Amino acid sequence: MDATASVYTDFSGLGELKARAARDAEGSLDEVAQQFESLLMGQMLKAMRQASLGEGILDNDQSLFYRDMFDKQLSLHLAQSGGMGLAAAIKRQMGGSETSGLSTAVKGIEDYRRQLVTLAEIRSKQSVAAPGFAESDSPTVAASPVAAEDPADWGSEGFVQKLWPWALEAAKQLGLKPQALLAQAALETGWGRHVMQRADGSPSHNLFGIKADRRWGGEKVSVNTLEYEQGASVRKRDHFRAYPSFKDSFNDYVDFLRSNPRYAHALESTADSGRYFTALQQAGYATDPRYADKIDAVLRGPEMSRALDRLKALENQPL
Repeated sequence: MDATASVYTDFSGLGELKARAARDAEGSLDEVAQQFESLLMGQMLKAMRQASLGEGILDNDQSLFYRDMFDKQLSLHLAQSGGMGLAAAIKRQMGGSETSGLSTAVKGIEDYRRQLVTLAEIRSKQSVAAPGFAESDSPTVAASPVAAEDPADWGSEGFVQKLWPWALEAAKQLGLKPQALLAQAALETGWGRHVMQRADGSPSHNLFGIKADRRWGGEKVSVNTLEYEQGASVRKRDHFRAYPSFKDSFNDYVDFLRSNPRYAHALESTADSGRYFTALQQAGYATDPRYADKIDAVLRGPEMSRALDRLKALENQPL
């Protein structure tokens, strides 16, 4: 009997696959990899649907529900019929043959997810060492930004530790606390996981979502963004500024605010970060009506608290 489910709602088949994985880890790799390819293809189909011009005039909730069922079944069928070659790559990764330092055998989907976390940790340890955090430090930008400073691998603690020197410098110029600037950057980039990228995959180093308007003469990247118009969210494609380094992003943030008269009130309110971000929002820095509240939630949240505690323990910083 085939251990893999032939219908996406057949949870008994997935249960049998899990049991088989416990008995024969090596023999189950093909089926586990196939299931993951099915999930990935399902996400691709979903993204393609969302990128369409719109639903048909006869579509309704019921028809969309059955279309979703069809897409899930189609992705499973395609994966079991040869797929797109993703299963083989996933199997190699689960086997651990290409990455040193992994000794845990993969027995199922949950083990695979844990191994992905381990892979990220290994990449983080192999990256360039974090600079010190004294005020006089000037961190060096690596020659290969993709390999050496991929912010997606940093995590909240790494995000704060690596960007602290530049945040400290920029915050002094504005009269803010550095963690307030880092909270804004964390909201804009998802703690570094979603820094906008150039066409070659290297980071744009844009931490504050500043757009590339006619006044900008430097590099720029074109990405999809979420804007709010009359209370409703709208997806658009726009141009944003790109910088040689994260330090340049902080410097341009300060220059951008100082050179725009509409942010004068915000710059007069920096003694209180809550008032500052509220004034920034009211001046039109962001279209999200909850922008200031979201930054405040990040600033006071557990991730920032842990990151600051860790930074203080490492460098004895007065925060």
